[in-house]
Amino acid sequence: MSIRPFRDIKRRKTKVINVGDVKVGGDNPISVQSMTNTLTTDIKATINQINAITAEGADIVRVSCPDEKSTIALKEITKHVSVPIVADIHFHYKRAIEAAENGAKCLRINPGNIGDKLKVHEILSAAKNNNCSIRIGVNAGSLEKDILEKYKEPCPEALVESALRNIKILEDQNFFNFKISVKSSDVFLSIAAYRQLSKVCDYPLHLGITEAGSFVSGSIKSSIGLGSLLMEGIGDTIRVSLSDDPTKEIKIGNEILKSLNLRSRGVKIISCPSCARQAFQVIETVRVLEEKLSHITTPITLSVIGCVVNGPGEASMTDIGITGGGKGNNMLYLSGIQNKKILTDDIISEVVKQVEKKASEIESKN
Repeated sequence: MSIRPFRDIKRRKTKVINVGDVKVGGDNPISVQSMTNTLTTDIKATINQINAITAEGADIVRVSCPDEKSTIALKEITKHVSVPIVADIHFHYKRAIEAAENGAKCLRINPGNIGDKLKVHEILSAAKNNNCSIRIGVNAGSLEKDILEKYKEPCPEALVESALRNIKILEDQNFFNFKISVKSSDVFLSIAAYRQLSKVCDYPLHLGITEAGSFVSGSIKSSIGLGSLLMEGIGDTIRVSLSDDPTKEIKIGNEILKSLNLRSRGVKIISCPSCARQAFQVIETVRVLEEKLSHITTPITLSVIGCVVNGPGEASMTDIGITGGGKGNNMLYLSGIQNKKILTDDIISEVVKQVEKKASEIESKN
């Protein structure tokens, strides 16, 4: 059981590209990605972090490749991870070639920053030969000098002009397996740039508010920026940029998509903020349930409401619901129907049992 969205989001039609075995664009699910913050040359630590990010629900992971030792490390790293790796390249074209040859499935570059077009051509040749896609990464903080001089400051028009210039470089070489981002740390600038770009090209767009900040402020900025664009049908893959553990970026990214009914991975918890009417400690209960149910990937809706004011109504629209009752007798709902009374001390164990049972039933049908 799930709540029917009040308004279905009509996604903008884009071309489909491949990032390894992940298809980005078109009608494919919006993918969620993050980036490691380990030294890439520390192979073991990087593998462990990629696998932790993947376990949280990432589809794609980016790795910084600032030097030759890092690109060489990719050869071993890619053997021990299950998601496609994007190599983050900025200025040196040889790093991009090495990354493509050592297992990267996508190269994040800004062709205009590479310099000589012949160097860009060599990168594209290596990408083609190794079935490697490209992300054109335009950033308000690193625009081409002439574009910045033309517009005097980063603005939507400047970001879009840079993107279109770089698109032409790739298209002139008959390379079309690429996506684009026009990121800024400013929410309004990012939204405006992506809106403009979406009107003049049909390549898949990688959404992000770059350098968004700490967990709280960065999550809020990203939710506003990415959420606004996604509600307009703009965006094919997203990255939430936080000054925090990369796994938290994936958690927030998936929550943004789940809140817009664009993705349904894992348990979606609907819970009240609690008040004097609550019959059990809602906040702590939800915190524990989130932790104990984090391994569930099957889409399931769960309502946790502390009293009978909104509890029955919410429970009627979720797969599993718990509503606070008097004297420690709380009501368990299954598929919107009252099932049995549950003592407060048994809420956690009973809900976990019911969610795991529901997940198993759904998986067996699929």
